Amino acid sequence: MSIEKSIIRFEPNGPAGAGLPAMELDPADFQSELPDQHLHVYFEDEEVGLSAGVWTTTDMQEVFGPYPGDEFMWVLEGRVAMLDGNGTATHIKQGETFCLHNGVPTSWKQVGFLRKYFMTYDNPNAPTPVNDSAGSGVVVLDAVALQSGMEQINKEPPLQHENIAFTNDAGNMFAGMWDSMAFEGEMKPFPWYEFAQILNGEVTITEGDGTIHQFGAGDAFFIPEGTLCSWKTHGYVKKLYSIVDLSA
Repeated sequence: MSIEKSIIRFEPNGPAGAGLPAMELDPADFQSELPDQHLHVYFEDEEVGLSAGVWTTTDMQEVFGPYPGDEFMWVLEGRVAMLDGNGTATHIKQGETFCLHNGVPTSWKQVGFLRKYFMTYDNPNAPTPVNDSAGSGVVVLDAVALQSGMEQINKEPPLQHENIAFTNDAGNMFAGMWDSMAFEGEMKPFPWYEFAQILNGEVTITEGDGTIHQFGAGDAFFIPEGTLCSWKTHGYVKKLYSIVDLSA
């Protein structure tokens, strides 16, 4: 299977001319009436079990059960409650980012419209882990708390910091916060799959064919593993990110 290795900018309504097609839903997946859901998948590699895109839903509640895959999500509109077996809810609201562990027993309860960006990893060749509680399986990436816990990650300039908030059970998907002072990296294959959400500053990424991408605060993008590219910033930059590193 040939997967295009190129940087993908995410748009809330999907790419121009494609939009967000309606999804076909199975009533067995819901304990409520069927919602209206729309989806555009910007990237998918079935062999790896990785997909990334934008998704919307109206009011609904899914049946209780193991969550299908490790997932990183940025809520663009609306709010959601993730319910555990006791009905205890973890609430995530507009503007927040959160992660779910593969197999965590939970039910997605949706009141009102929701739109999200997502990256989901579910290795088709690995068994689903057994997670006993949704309490430890839902991780909200609190930007303020992450900032206060940042640790320096290199000894040589540029000064950079990182705080990893989420690691999946397989130890190959991570999510957290990263920042850096101005730097210019070399052109080389990107070492992992990454979804990036820019919080502060601007970054210019140049691909091997000369294509130039510029991203600033509020932008989101995805880089497939092996994409030939270089990064450059003229000042401070900070991002939330999720990576899948198959070499880990």
